[in-house]
Amino acid sequence: MSLAIFDLDNTLIAGDSDHRWGEFLIHKALVDPGEYKSRNDDFYRAYQDGSLDIHEYLGFSLAPFASLSDQQVVELQREFLSEWIEPLMLDKAQALIQRHRDQGHQLLIITATNDVVTTPIAKRLGIPHLLASEAERGPDGYTGRPTGTPCFQGGKVTRLKEWLKEHPHALEHAHFYSDSANDLPLLESVGYPTAVDPDPRLAEAAQAHQWPIISLRD
Repeated sequence: MSLAIFDLDNTLIAGDSDHRWGEFLIHKALVDPGEYKSRNDDFYRAYQDGSLDIHEYLGFSLAPFASLSDQQVVELQREFLSEWIEPLMLDKAQALIQRHRDQGHQLLIITATNDVVTTPIAKRLGIPHLLASEAERGPDGYTGRPTGTPCFQGGKVTRLKEWLKEHPHALEHAHFYSDSANDLPLLESVGYPTAVDPDPRLAEAAQAHQWPIISLRD
């Protein structure tokens, strides 16, 4: 069985769920609107240009969970998915997922966005396996801190290799779809890399490597 791996943000959905979650928290008046928006936007620009400090960002993005009960998190996840994420879902992405499903491929999302935000999205997309940056839990719920290896840049390769110990697949037969140059380490590790609506840095790299470039939006 081959493995079909998908980045999430700006690949399977037409937007960034991590950045939108920050906007959602502002909309819900759960964070200081001025300061949080400025920092959220700054982190997103750093992600786009490849300079993001993932540890600093995860500390920022996960901190609000420390003040939320599990029930509050569940309610926020439900509202965020239905009102902020489902409008970003792409018919062509659904068709791509289905093509791999029809071929009997194992489906996996691998994303830098934290697992609290992305677990409901993966379920909605019908993808059974998810590797994401992990939010730490304590006896009373989320601590507001990350745990484990962030699922970002080379960390995606590290996390995937750990996952493969329990789900054996040969990377030379694996597909990986991404929009971001941050994913070059993993794109270079699989047999079938594909750039999806790529950012300028990935478009240049894909052309140099002669990788397929596709759009799920047009």
